[in-house]
Amino acid sequence: MSGHSKWNNIKRKKEKTDGAKAKVFTKIGREISVAVRTGGPNPASNSKLADLIAKAKRMSVPNDNIQRIIKKAEGGDKTEFEAITYEGYGPGGVAVMVETLTDNRNRTAADLRHYFDKNGGNLGAMGCVGFLFSQKGVIDISLEDKDADEAMM
Repeated sequence: MSGHSKWNNIKRKKEKTDGAKAKVFTKIGREISVAVRTGGPNPASNSKLADLIAKAKRMSVPNDNIQRIIKKAEGGDKTEFEAITYEGYGPGGVAVMVETLTDNRNRTAADLRHYFDKNGGNLGAMGCVGFLFSQKGVIDISLEDKDADEAMM
């Protein structure tokens, strides 16, 4: 009866939930560190940082983790993440803009070029479709207690 003990089932569930939490914590941590580098460590003067801290608290990131990330980004981390916007054309000539957060610009460009080619599009030069877009706002949808189809409706 391998795999049927109560402790083993608890352990597997805990590993799964801890892994999901760690993934969220890492993603938010990277975004916070980029916001600190671009706008400074003070949330009162850096609105993007204030928004990300609020988002981190909604996702149950502990306060000491948030402060540690801010101090690490403030002091200069060895890993430099940068926000890059790529432009291109999708299938049927549809204009596409992709916002990325990466530590390796060359790898990300190669990956995106591969994804565009694989799906019938091509990665364009900087400014090829940017004039078609203007940012009006940001829509943030939380699916914690909703079904994805219900949220789309």
